[in-house]
Amino acid sequence: MLPLGTPAPAFSLPDASGVMHSLDDATGSRASVVMFICNHCPFVKHVADELARLGDDYQAKNVSVFAINSNDVENYPADGPEKMKEEAALRGYTFPYLLDVEQSVAKAYQAACTPDFYVFDADRSLVYRGQLDSSRPGNTVAVDGRDLRGAIDAVLAGEPVPDDQAPSVGCNIKWIAGNEPPYFA
Repeated sequence: MLPLGTPAPAFSLPDASGVMHSLDDATGSRASVVMFICNHCPFVKHVADELARLGDDYQAKNVSVFAINSNDVENYPADGPEKMKEEAALRGYTFPYLLDVEQSVAKAYQAACTPDFYVFDADRSLVYRGQLDSSRPGNTVAVDGRDLRGAIDAVLAGEPVPDDQAPSVGCNIKWIAGNEPPYFA
């Protein structure tokens, strides 16, 4: 996993309509959340409504939120741009949902699965990388975003985020053949 304290890797990516968004859009934010999601993963579908709520709740508190789809859209067309537009509209995502066609951003963040979450403080230093909460498809734990919300709330309160962080669990990012990152070797 990306070490805590790592500066946020820069990115500039298009949304499903081709509009470019970058990490620089977060300039002046109290915190930034970067999440790696997709359309077809059952783990993402399980938490998608909470992702929309989280975006609404924290964007209102000057937190920048970005969702990035790094899946191989040629072999997984359900994650392509048109389906991304549909998914964002269906879920009510108010944050940019971006397409990482070259998968370079996923590699820079050492993202491994969908969903995967990162929180950066106002100085763009990594303070959290891990799970949304302990809910999974098939278990009875409520989807409430407890872990991710706790990290964001700590940053907003000027408190340290605990170092004990549970990694995300989900579907592997669908890498383009031959493009697998070295951290999977």
